[in-house]
Order: sequence, then structure tokens, then C-alpha cells
Amino acid sequence: MQTLRPVGRGASARKYDILTALGAFALAQGKHEQRRVLRLMTLVTARYNWARDELAVGQREIARLWSVDERTVKREMALLRARGWLVIKRQGARGRVSEHGLDLERVLADTEAYWAAVGPDFELRMGTQEDEAPKVVSLPVKGAVAAPDVSRGTEWSLAQAVLHGEDAGLYASWIAGLERVERAGGRLTLRAPSRFHGAYVQTHLERRVLAACREVDGDVSEVRIIV
Repeated sequence: MQTLRPVGRGASARKYDILTALGAFALAQGKHEQRRVLRLMTLVTARYNWARDELAVGQREIARLWSVDERTVKREMALLRARGWLVIKRQGARGRVSEHGLDLERVLADTEAYWAAVGPDFELRMGTQEDEAPKVVSLPVKGAVAAPDVSRGTEWSLAQAVLHGEDAGLYASWIAGLERVERAGGRLTLRAPSRFHGAYVQTHLERRVLAACREVDGDVSEVRIIV
């Protein structure tokens, strides 16, 4: 199971994966548990420093974010610590708020049973160690692989050029056939030529594709594959 901090290359996709795992877990629970996990997800999204594993927010600010009173904040934070999802890194004192961290290993262990509800590609991705070699097959290609046309200057054509430079065989097998559909905010939508092709890219190459896109356009936060 992947428990490393989601920082560096592919970090944005990893953060989304962790939040997705929490969401899938919450949706299978009762309304009280759903609300508790939603509160944590909102707090993490708004105030958690992933690189430093730091959540340093006062009860008053959390109460305002959650639209509750400070007594509720105190109770909910205590329950999240009891579950092991939040851990105290530095106890608060006069003039200083408590500093918490996320125990990602515990979060992933508690949500693992619900990964399959998201999809087999998500389940496989979440269960893959960061240092495992990706099980990607480059299909046989005859002759030289032509580089992509970058004259359009889109983030996808530039990302294709990056991927072609990294591995021309892999590019020809799985990347060249992906067509740009649209860009909405940070989400880039690509169309695969077949359901199998799309599922394969999602399972084995999604992080690599996202990393290439972010290399040429740092505002890309998600790559969506459709058929």
C-alpha cells in the first residue's frame, strides 16, 4: 500500500486519490459518519499543508468553516484523533494552536475496503507502491516513431512531445491515439480509441500522463479519459 506523502511528481493526482478514498468510505456509512468525514475532507482541502504534514488551525476558524460551535469542533477533532486519522504533532498552548498531522497509512487502511466502489483502475493504482516498476507494455512498432505535431501549442500536444521523448514505443502504443476533447479549469479530457485502451491508460499511465501535462502546464490538476 502506498503511504508516502503526496509531494513531488504526481502529487496532485495522489491528493485527489486520497480524498476520493475518504469520500467512497463516507458514502458507505451512516449520515453522522458521512458528515464527520466531509468535515475532515473540507478541512484538509482548505487548510492542510501536504508537504509539511501540517494542519495548524484554531478551533474558532474550524467552527466557522464547518458552520458549528467550538464545542462540536472539540468533540469531532477528538473523535478523529481516536480513530487515528489525525495525530497531534504539537499540543496547543496559550497563543498557539495545536498542530495536527494526517496518518495516511491509517486512513488508507480504513478506506481500502471501499476502493473497489470507485473502480478497478483506482483500486489497482491505490495498491501500487511508489517504487514499483509500472507494468506497461509497449506494442511492437515498425520503423521510426514520428514525433507529435506541436504547432497547435496545446498543453496536450506539448505533453505528447514530452512522452514521446521519454519512450517513443510507449508513445506510439498508448499515447498517440489519445485525442484532446476539452479543457475545463484544471481538468483535461482526452478520448481513447477503445474502452480497453482507455482503461489501460488509466490503470498504468495516468500518473505519467498527468506529470507530463503538468510539466508543460502547471495548472493541469486532473486528466480524464473517456471513450
